[in-house]
Amino acid sequence: MPGWWRRRRLPAELRPALEPDDRIVGWALTSDGGAVVATRLGLYLPGRDRLGWHEIHKATWSGETLTVVPSEVVQRRVGYTVTADATPLSVALPEPGSLPHAVRVRVTRSVSFSAHHRLPGGGVRVVARRVPGRDGLSWAVRYDSGTDPFAPAVVAATDQLVAGHVAATEGAG
Repeated sequence: MPGWWRRRRLPAELRPALEPDDRIVGWALTSDGGAVVATRLGLYLPGRDRLGWHEIHKATWSGETLTVVPSEVVQRRVGYTVTADATPLSVALPEPGSLPHAVRVRVTRSVSFSAHHRLPGGGVRVVARRVPGRDGLSWAVRYDSGTDPFAPAVVAATDQLVAGHVAATEGAG
């Protein structure tokens, strides 16, 4: 078989331990000899546990560097979590192949619903995400900079917004 027909294989020593129902959908070597591996369930960055697609707030590709901004749970409330951006993670990929596209598609596909609302003293984004391997949606909010997420009026308004979106989503499905 001609060489251009062969599929590149991820070196065994760089392959993450996958769950039985997971599979690799893309990968690329890093500039320092590690690997970034995209699977059905999430993204493996060198030296880190898997980030589920629903745990990635955003991912950007500069043409040579993949930057992933994970979401960090700040507080758990009834029916949803309050999240904020964790420290961005960047990795240089000299030969990215289709990995940046695979990451973008999966992060985008994980978002089922997103809406921004004004609140007393600021605003909030309400997001519902699909979690691979799990039924239903995971609801989260991300407050605008300067919004006090613990102010009683903000908490009450957020609770009401999320409950309304959950009810509307369940009624539509």
